[in-house]
Amino acid sequence: MSVPCVAVERERGEAVRERLAEAGVLDGDHEIAVDGDAIYIPVVDPDAVPADLDATIVERDAAERDRPLTPAEILGYEPSLERLGDIVIVDEDDDERAREIADAVMASDVPCETVLNRASPIEGELRVRRWDVLAGNGTETVHREYGHEFLLDVAEVYFSPRLATERHRVVEQAESGETAIDMFAGVGPYAVPLASRGADVVACDLNERAVEYLRENAARNGVADRVTAIAGDVRDLVGGADGAIDYADAADRLVMNLPHSADEFLDTAVALAGDDCVVHYYDIQHEDDPFGPGTRAIREAAGDDYDVVVETERVVRSYAPHEYNVCLDVRLTRN
Repeated sequence: MSVPCVAVERERGEAVRERLAEAGVLDGDHEIAVDGDAIYIPVVDPDAVPADLDATIVERDAAERDRPLTPAEILGYEPSLERLGDIVIVDEDDDERAREIADAVMASDVPCETVLNRASPIEGELRVRRWDVLAGNGTETVHREYGHEFLLDVAEVYFSPRLATERHRVVEQAESGETAIDMFAGVGPYAVPLASRGADVVACDLNERAVEYLRENAARNGVADRVTAIAGDVRDLVGGADGAIDYADAADRLVMNLPHSADEFLDTAVALAGDDCVVHYYDIQHEDDPFGPGTRAIREAAGDDYDVVVETERVVRSYAPHEYNVCLDVRLTRN
């Protein structure tokens, strides 16, 4: 197909392409071609090409660009979608609209096996939700994140792909040989990468199914020898309940990702902390004072036993109107 192109010397090609893109005339539907010493850059409107390039416009056959078909192109609007492995998640109260979106996702070039719609909020002590399967079948998938794989079933465990960047930030702080305790570990999105950094990790969760996935994920990522997975209440790690190992005073690093109620476990965290321990404490608070309540709660739990230094105050994401999900990185140094 013959289309208007800007023809320039190859060495000028990238600079000219950037100028055409800035001018809004770059034709994204056709391929840029190179022939000898010249490069041919398709444009959508020759009259809008910068004046100093007018003399370079030629007609030339250009191959159509192979562009993936998106759900938005099928629907005529941009749907709100979330990817988790080969599952696409929608969040629609209108069942008819949800099914319309699911049909578009399956007809598009998005790599997807299943489309789910949230059928309930997160519920209960195990923090799981119900789902409507709109297309495909099953709720189990493999999620990939920063070089690690996590097998999980969204109907049986809690998992948020939106926290990938935050998890990576924490993991990058870990050092080989330290002891890390993930107090609410889920399927291991903190525990497994921490072990990959060389930490010895104790990972606890109340959800027995999540702990089964955690063990599987430690094995599939080659760190099973550095992850001790424990199903049960994290408070039982202190004191060696029922003959279990007592992890009091053991931790160089603690992850407390239970933002609605982590404050209820601060006494346990202090008991688990070693002489020098970094605590990653997650909280949800009002925008007027997002960090104060957590800081005060940690200082109260530490009492006179530890010097408390808040090293980082970080807003992870907006949680609800006027509320933030935040993280405090706090160093506890035994007095």
